[in-house]
Amino acid sequence: MAQTATTMVFGKLADIHGRRPVMLWGIAIFLLGSVLCGLSWSIPSLIAFRLVQGIGAGAIQPISLTIVGDLYSVQERARIQGWLASVWGISSVAGPLVGGVIIGHASWAWIFWMNLPIGIIAAAGFALYLREDVSREKQPVDAAGAILLTLAVAGVMVATADPGSALSIASLLAGLACAVAFLWQERRAADPILDVALWLRRPIATSNATVLFSGMALIGLTTFLPMYVQAVMGRSALVAGFTLTVMVFGWPVGATIAARAFGRFGLRACLLLGAVLVPAGSLAFVVLGPGSSPWFAGAGSFVMGLGMGFLSVSAVVMVQESVGWAERGAATASNVFSRNLGSALGAAVLGGVLNIALSRQGGTAGGIDFEAIRPLLEHGGTAAGAAAPAVNGAVRAALDGALHLTFWAVLATGAITLLLALLVPQVAPRARGQEAGAPAD
Repeated sequence: MAQTATTMVFGKLADIHGRRPVMLWGIAIFLLGSVLCGLSWSIPSLIAFRLVQGIGAGAIQPISLTIVGDLYSVQERARIQGWLASVWGISSVAGPLVGGVIIGHASWAWIFWMNLPIGIIAAAGFALYLREDVSREKQPVDAAGAILLTLAVAGVMVATADPGSALSIASLLAGLACAVAFLWQERRAADPILDVALWLRRPIATSNATVLFSGMALIGLTTFLPMYVQAVMGRSALVAGFTLTVMVFGWPVGATIAARAFGRFGLRACLLLGAVLVPAGSLAFVVLGPGSSPWFAGAGSFVMGLGMGFLSVSAVVMVQESVGWAERGAATASNVFSRNLGSALGAAVLGGVLNIALSRQGGTAGGIDFEAIRPLLEHGGTAAGAAAPAVNGAVRAALDGALHLTFWAVLATGAITLLLALLVPQVAPRARGQEAGAPAD
């Protein structure tokens, strides 16, 4: 929540004050949050300190992508994006394994404290080697807009956590009120945090809309595919994890190929290919059955990850190439924000589809609840505990139908992603140094 809410704020600050100071402050806040998380004494304190971490992360992710856009032309970015995608893929696989080792052999606090040496080295690298000649003229900061935007996004994010509850309704109403106040503030601010005209430019608007719906489809894969593999197909958690791991491998492969293909085929062609692969991969989940092979589910996951790699890297480069240096931070942040918001909205919408489908199944007034599903998840679909096999079979069949409806919703979301991608215009890459207002390296 904190990361998504602050992404746009830090993107704008990077355009005003330069990338290096904003990145260094983001790393410092993230490391402070990491230290505090390791020292937390209760779940509420851990939640509060994770918010601090999230604020720092709100700067690190978009500013990192912005710096790459500043330093390298589209042609040069093939090699750099390949490295970044590989690091992300390796980290996604190795992270849970390292976490398990730490939990088994050391204090859980080291999960957070291990960020310190890595963060310090990264900060030193930016401080020593990133050179910017940014004008230091004093410019007004739209503090009111930043606060209202953060509160508006936070309200929507909280509302998606438990749709339908009193807290979610109150949070949604508060978020909408802050959003209205934010739009009013942006119309009167001298230098608004969110430039509406920037967001409405066709390359940015269409790219961000495409990324938002692809984020919704992606969260459907990562949330519901493991549930299906375990509870309906009767496979272990390890096998369910495999079906997602291949998606993690597909993403960097797609990103690397796309980055190398920009010069030959163009940004739009690579984005369209990714937009085709997203619904193509989700087709595999629609036809899954209890007796299907996990390899088939993994193949669909890989294709979808491949599509996300093509689409995500093409979209962020397209957004960056459609603006100059002075707007690149805000434009890049808008793309990252759209993807994160899509994940939050997808979790709410697709979770709602699953809940509605379960409520109408099972032959009882209340339908199937999570307590009935829990034994299937915990025991890999086998009949366990005091529940009769016939009851487990009925629950499994009900969950099968509900998850298939959810997979159809994922497919529909992927189809919308493709339709929106068709509206994205061609953007010609710029040679490095062409843009006006870029600071010297």
